[in-house]
Amino acid sequence: MSEARKPEVSLVDEGGLAAGYAAMSEDEAAEFVASRYGVSGRVVRLATEKDDTFRVDADAGRRYILKVANPHESDGEIDLQVRLLRHVARRDAGIPVPRLVPDLRGRACFSMVDRAGQRRLARMITFLPGMVLDTAEADAAGRQRIGELLARLRLATADFRHPAENRVLAWDVRHLAGLRPLLDAVEDRRHRALLTAGMERFLALAPRIAALRVQMLHNDFSRSNLVVDPARPEFVTGIIDFGDAVRTAVAIDVSTALLNQLPRDAAGRRVDDLFAEARDLLRGYLRVADLTAEELRLLPHLVIGRGVARALLSLWRARRFPENAAYILRNTEPGWAQLDWLLARSPGDLSDSLTGL
Repeated sequence: MSEARKPEVSLVDEGGLAAGYAAMSEDEAAEFVASRYGVSGRVVRLATEKDDTFRVDADAGRRYILKVANPHESDGEIDLQVRLLRHVARRDAGIPVPRLVPDLRGRACFSMVDRAGQRRLARMITFLPGMVLDTAEADAAGRQRIGELLARLRLATADFRHPAENRVLAWDVRHLAGLRPLLDAVEDRRHRALLTAGMERFLALAPRIAALRVQMLHNDFSRSNLVVDPARPEFVTGIIDFGDAVRTAVAIDVSTALLNQLPRDAAGRRVDDLFAEARDLLRGYLRVADLTAEELRLLPHLVIGRGVARALLSLWRARRFPENAAYILRNTEPGWAQLDWLLARSPGDLSDSLTGL
């Protein structure tokens, strides 16, 4: 195997995406929070991609989130998330991110060994009330609030630096070429052809994408990571899961948010403008932070890249972890119609689709 090929094959091994482990039970988590945090109450497992996350309903009436990292996640990755949450709270206290809850010894994050003998990093954070956007509807005003908050978060993280900020993530589409080996495992021939075409379209723009502005960013502003309350004027009441935060292109961060505002029911019906609702998010964003003309022209192509990455990683991980397939594949089926629409447009027409706002 050549040296040039090694990073492509190993990309999915980063950050615990490929690693199985013995999951922590609710009973063990309850015992853990009682002994380490002095908090007793009901503990409920939450669906996540690669770690153990629990909602803690304390007897005293408060709620918390316990996160116990995948044993294969590095200390540096978790430390980045801890420090980034603190940084955001200092830069813009109005951004609704969780606050860290110290244990009985005053530690925000610490190493522990679970019942299975695995060394893991644990931390507890405040619970943000509301419902995840996946289970709610956003109107035009709500989508604009999402865009405004994404822009505020970008400004708050602009000066954050950390030794692990340049880690290579499979979910950072700057490294989409590293997912090529996963194409061969896509069983459906039409889907494989669609993903191959999307990857080729994206990689043809690699020099322009490499020249984009970069900084530390959330990198996963998805419907699963936004907590909302439609009755409140700010709409978004929480931003959760900084597990994919990385130093990447500003436009990539925005394109991820746009992808997650595309219609999920595009299959089987005529869609004249796939970006009709996503434009609301972009309008809100541009009221708070800028995007260059080049970034705006590349946004639809970056949406393609994220869509390809999402499908490839989801299909691969669902085969590897069938017990978690329902959660992993929750966004995959709507993505085929979205990619069909995007790839049916010429690169030039697609570049024009988000300009002029």
